[in-house]
Amino acid sequence: MRRVAILETGAPPPALAERYGDYPSMFRALLGEGHEIEVFRSPAGEWPDPTAFDAAIITGSAAGVYEDQPWIAELLDWIRGAKGRTGLIGVCFGHQAMAQALGGRVEKSERGWGVGLHRYEVVSTEPWMSPPAVTVAIPASHQDQVVDRPAGARVILRSDFTPFAGLAWDDDAISLQGHPEFTPAYAADLTGGRRERIGPALTDAALDSLKLPDDREGVGQWLRRFIESRPGR
Repeated sequence: MRRVAILETGAPPPALAERYGDYPSMFRALLGEGHEIEVFRSPAGEWPDPTAFDAAIITGSAAGVYEDQPWIAELLDWIRGAKGRTGLIGVCFGHQAMAQALGGRVEKSERGWGVGLHRYEVVSTEPWMSPPAVTVAIPASHQDQVVDRPAGARVILRSDFTPFAGLAWDDDAISLQGHPEFTPAYAADLTGGRRERIGPALTDAALDSLKLPDDREGVGQWLRRFIESRPGR
């Protein structure tokens, strides 16, 4: 059984958390059986020993990686120290945090909100990306984007809206801007609750897109294969 640390960097709105659970529970459902999961709350200063886990997942958050909060600086330091000592998986904020920590740059994008079901082109097929795909569609919910790719990072997913939608470093670190752990129902309720901030036209288009077929299951298989590919501790 693989040991997985989840660095919980944010939480759903309270009403949605009651209905859909927290982010660690979403990742548990996505990964399925066969993983011993331990949760660490990053804003509370909880940090795992990288060598005690086969992989670590850094979740999404409403925070921005460029914000002047002590726990964010600690997270970036933790990522730099953990690289090469465990498998790293970053999702949305986690994707941005890994990029920022490892030499890239993140900012609030001039493209605006990325919401709804986004389809990404597979640029590089990594060994763990099985079954292979030409494109994948998963929910997205973000304003920030990686705008400068870190040196040494390979682009694995892209779109016109999100050029650096997926990154990989060596064979032990990967990150995704989209949210494979979000069910369409959760993504729809999250987006609908932000209608005034996002704007009615974009919100309606996003909600319509979330009714279409997605590739969450396939991307979930990719993450499981990545974790299972890690050498034993």
